[in-house]
Amino acid sequence: MSNLKIVSPAPHFRSGESTSSIMLSVVAALMPAAVVSVLVFGFRALLLEAVCVAACVFFEFLFRVVMCKRDNTIGDCSAIVTGLLLAFNLPVGIPIWMAVLGCAVAIIVTKQLFGGIGQNFANPAIVGRIFLLISFSSQMSTWADPKGYFGVDAVSGATPLALLKNGSPLADLPDMLNMLLGIRGGCVGETCIIALLIGGIYLIWKKVITATTPVVFLLTIVVFSMLFGLNPAYELVAGGAVLGAFFMATDYATSPSTEKGKVIFAIGCGIITMVIRAFGSYPEGVSFSILLMNILTPHIDSLTRKKPFGGVVK
Repeated sequence: MSNLKIVSPAPHFRSGESTSSIMLSVVAALMPAAVVSVLVFGFRALLLEAVCVAACVFFEFLFRVVMCKRDNTIGDCSAIVTGLLLAFNLPVGIPIWMAVLGCAVAIIVTKQLFGGIGQNFANPAIVGRIFLLISFSSQMSTWADPKGYFGVDAVSGATPLALLKNGSPLADLPDMLNMLLGIRGGCVGETCIIALLIGGIYLIWKKVITATTPVVFLLTIVVFSMLFGLNPAYELVAGGAVLGAFFMATDYATSPSTEKGKVIFAIGCGIITMVIRAFGSYPEGVSFSILLMNILTPHIDSLTRKKPFGGVVK
């Protein structure tokens, strides 16, 4: 009788990982890109990242204490990840108060008003970025030269994606080595592809994410860039595709839980990204594509989730 099988409710597999340990793994994966951002854009990048992290933690603490009077959740470190990702998606010269406003939208409007971590319908950092892009388009499209930026006035210029969209020849763009190293105009954390790949591979190795979403996302960009007559190599490295594929499209709460669902989600992200880049008014489409697919995630899950044996649909 000592070998009786004990039947208990799901989940039947348990992990020693906690929300805070997973989030800290994501923070660690973002550190290479954060270090490079300071080397490329100067200490203004570090200031922006620190302010965004502090603002996101503060707004989460404030909302939980003052508005909800619930247990505080800043200990799960998810606000730190949101702050870093939002900073990574901003130009280094954006006024600090605008960045703080974006943090408020990300944490209060997108995350906490829907119930907190795990219940938000969209990636908070993406919503914060899109809010700032629509509200302050001039400041969100003013780029700094990659030469150290602390205390220097903003330099108005174009990113490689904007140059490509305007029909500039590849000779006018930074060479591929500089693109991989991050020595180009762009958002704070999206420029150094090598650093982002190191972080993404680390997350896959730690089993925080699977390779399905980022690989399918990036492959879809390659396929559709060729179909649209664009250069696939530059479409991969010239914008925020790598940052979005590894760190934003893989968010647990806002992406599908099944492998089939992840494939559908990633293909949708890649197609929408390339349609916006090729035919839209914006040179970049990663944030919009992930947001639109976030909205479709519940439907993708319902279509791809396996039905229990003997189960019936009500």
